Amino acid sequence: MDIGAGITTGTAELREATKMERIGVHSHITGLGLDDRLEPRPNSQGMVGQMRARKAAGVILRMLSPSSFSSSTVPAAPGLSGRAILLAGPPSTGKTAIARGMAATLGPDVPFTSITASEVYSLSMSKTEALTQALRRSIGVRIREEEEVVEGEVVEIVVERGITGSGKSGRVILKTTDMETVYEMGGKMIDEMTKEKVLAGDIISITKSSGRITKLGRSFSHSRDFSLLSPSTTFIPTPAGEILTRRTITHTVSLHEIDIINSRTQGFLALFAGDTGEVAAPLRAQIDVKVGEWREEGKAELVTGVLFIDEVHMLDMECFSFLNRALEGELAPLVVMASNRGVARIRGTEMRGPHGLPPDLLDRLLIVATSKYDAEEVRQIIKIRCQEEDVEVGPDAEDLLVEIAGDAGMRYALGLIAVSQIVARKRVKSLGGGSEAVEVEDLRRAYGCFMDPGRSVQWLKEQQGSLLVEEITVSENVRQGQSSDKMDVV
Repeated sequence: MDIGAGITTGTAELREATKMERIGVHSHITGLGLDDRLEPRPNSQGMVGQMRARKAAGVILRMLSPSSFSSSTVPAAPGLSGRAILLAGPPSTGKTAIARGMAATLGPDVPFTSITASEVYSLSMSKTEALTQALRRSIGVRIREEEEVVEGEVVEIVVERGITGSGKSGRVILKTTDMETVYEMGGKMIDEMTKEKVLAGDIISITKSSGRITKLGRSFSHSRDFSLLSPSTTFIPTPAGEILTRRTITHTVSLHEIDIINSRTQGFLALFAGDTGEVAAPLRAQIDVKVGEWREEGKAELVTGVLFIDEVHMLDMECFSFLNRALEGELAPLVVMASNRGVARIRGTEMRGPHGLPPDLLDRLLIVATSKYDAEEVRQIIKIRCQEEDVEVGPDAEDLLVEIAGDAGMRYALGLIAVSQIVARKRVKSLGGGSEAVEVEDLRRAYGCFMDPGRSVQWLKEQQGSLLVEEITVSENVRQGQSSDKMDVV
């Protein structure tokens, strides 16, 4: 089996095809908001507050990937892997936001995998397989390949057809500032030229191994051909030197993508199917050996990424034991966990532990604490979200949102922004004009339509006994086999 077969541009095409532009909960975050000395700014790159936690995350990234802070004056440590940190704090304190900021700081070439702990429980694959795939998605392999490229300015294209008209052949004349060469073309190359709409005066690049043609631009010498120009035309100088050159092309793929490419008959197309299934352990061992050979030959290097596990207390003891062993392996990413639990029961056991984690795993963790936002920080977050969602909010309404965030929770307050905008537009439409800025009255109407968790609990108490199904807690004497007429409704 050729482990390296098929690892070219397939995964890059996959990433381009899956990109989406949308407004999400953390779409406003573009980094950790740190300066060159890894000191956090109060409000930067979508991050507000949590100064100590953000600085700790920056130090971890500095340890993981020194190149992420290339302009920093802080000395760089060697890139390390197999480390684990825990983001611990109450709900709505920015734990997931910090993880997203870490991903944005690392950049697109460093793998970042985000999962929720409950995702590992599936009927289609085992828990350890799900964790293994997540870990291997977080380890990248930067592969360097040399390929021959023909690059030059098109002087002339000649296409000749057979007598029957079925076959066609031709030639193309390319030149640089130093030389000129004629290349013969077959039917496939002619079709590529036609598809790219290549004309005389264009500067093109042809990859010899695949026959792919890329139009780089148009030569400055043809800048006066106004009939052939379009608004998107780019003028570049004619290349110098040899027409045939060798270039080093770099592809970054994850270990999981290499696993799937080599375990499925469809190759990289299997990545589009989504349901990749389980991968045999012997195949993974072969891939690890092959990647080790590439590293020794200088053809590839490992890129340590980040695996973010949200709600980590939902994992059970088997998963924690597996993570303990996985962190000791050579091919281990940086594992970032998040939990909002205090001392809670460890799933799968009757034991209780801090954050719902076993003591032997806690010993391996660097714990980063997050705290509640103050009123001014909440105000800044509300302003950022309003700008992200393109919602104009009046000063009085902004004050009310801050007050609601303090009483009912920041997530509830942020959820009211888009709802209040719809109410404001309806108000403007009914009045026949006016400002669409969200006012206090719009917020009051939205607040009356949607309950926060506190009011929801109060409503449940008022509706006690009238709902269809209610969970009941049986008193202790009933558990022991004695009769009782009293049951507590939860």
